[in-house]
Amino acid sequence: MMKAIREQLIKKLVKGEFLSGQALGEELGVSRAAISKHISALQEIGFDIFSVTGKGYRIANAIELLDETRIVELLTEHNTHAKVEVHNLIDSTNSYLMRRLPNQNIPGQVCIAEYQSAGRGRRGRQWVSPFGSHIYMSMYWYLEQGMSAAMGLSVVAALAVSDAIKALYDVDVELKWPNDIYFNGVKLAGILIDLEGQAMEPCHCVIGIGLNIKMPEKSAALVDQPWIDLSSAIGVEIDRNILTASIISALLRRLKIHSETGIHTMVAQWQAQDFYFNKAVALITGEKITRGICRGINVQGALMLEVNGQVSPVYGGEVSLRAGL
Repeated sequence: MMKAIREQLIKKLVKGEFLSGQALGEELGVSRAAISKHISALQEIGFDIFSVTGKGYRIANAIELLDETRIVELLTEHNTHAKVEVHNLIDSTNSYLMRRLPNQNIPGQVCIAEYQSAGRGRRGRQWVSPFGSHIYMSMYWYLEQGMSAAMGLSVVAALAVSDAIKALYDVDVELKWPNDIYFNGVKLAGILIDLEGQAMEPCHCVIGIGLNIKMPEKSAALVDQPWIDLSSAIGVEIDRNILTASIISALLRRLKIHSETGIHTMVAQWQAQDFYFNKAVALITGEKITRGICRGINVQGALMLEVNGQVSPVYGGEVSLRAGL
């Protein structure tokens, strides 16, 4: 009931007109005080709503919502077909698709949200997800090769985001192993891969992408690491529907290549954009810090780390890569 009322308020507010609290309460079957509480809750998730006595509530700046129909139309223009769902309010796009396993998803199915109440980054970190500001999307994929090939999916997803940004804005981003996308050395986007299945058998996977588009000032204070958003990075307004469709299309193209040949053809492309390639790095695993030189990735998507003249692969897990000290 609570979510349904907030969904209705969102649809009305984005039109940019003043809304009477009394009239809203009568229409939605709740008290004026309840409407006030719902408005406060929407403000907490990123809505910039103000009120004027005698007029009611209004958003300060119009929001162009993600449009499921438009995204599908744009995909058709890319000769791409995918099942797309757009949610205004959700806990997590990755969690949503994972809950639907094993029989309620089809390969390439996409879940996109305007707001995540429990967005996740790697190692259980919160992914700050203000309403209508960024792109939060997840895609389901059936990995025939099994979990052994899953590490390459972060490479696939990062390159797909890079492809889309390059195609639309002629801008080159940087890639950071294992799952970050940088712009001028600062985090622009992150990738989260969730898996379900047996080690030696085909498995289900969900590829999550969080891409900063236009960070609200209030939400920026909640982010605990350096960040940048695409709008300020390149100095233009971003049409999230166009960019989302472009990312979906690029991701499906990359996944098709991955299913046929792995990431063999992508290693050189990654290394051309690898932020730490041939630089001194510190690899952090729990309390342990290993210092060496980043030598790119191998065909499994593992980091190639040179320590004392010897290059060895480092596979994913609870690891972080930082500039060498």
